[in-house]
Amino acid sequence: MRTSLRGKRRTRAARHGVALPVVLLVVAMMLVTSAAWFEAALLTRRNADAVTDHLQSFHAADAALVLCSRALTNGSMAESAVATQSGEPQAWRRQDSFERQAVAPVAAWRGSGRAPQCFVEAWRMESRPLARAYLVTARGFGASEDTQSWLQDQLVIEAAGDATRVEHHWRHVVARPF
Repeated sequence: MRTSLRGKRRTRAARHGVALPVVLLVVAMMLVTSAAWFEAALLTRRNADAVTDHLQSFHAADAALVLCSRALTNGSMAESAVATQSGEPQAWRRQDSFERQAVAPVAAWRGSGRAPQCFVEAWRMESRPLARAYLVTARGFGASEDTQSWLQDQLVIEAAGDATRVEHHWRHVVARPF
């Protein structure tokens, strides 16, 4: 009978010794889960900030494109751009020529690192010799200068009898100029 009491005491003691490692394991799992949720929340915040920054640059470029296109349509910017080549202009693709010749239609854009810019290039359309064609390229910035959006408007102004017809062909530039 004595041996059976000792055996019960050993099993009871063995059960009491298991509780601490189980509790430590559960606490460790809770800490790992909390850390994973914290990392997920940080990643979500960074992604939201990046989307906000991109939207900021897109709206700045869009505003610059609209302002420069209106100025061309009204005739206030047309004198600066002279059509020298046929075919679509390519000077906007070179970063140095864009920086030299771009104008800022507004002094500043709230939330942007720099004011938005636009660059106007005239071109001749062989199929429509009486039309004046312009390629308007706009660049908008986000909070940092690295976040940029590039938009373009192919603007064609043609006299049609007593009226003037204006065509806009908008496009988003995917790759930055080099």
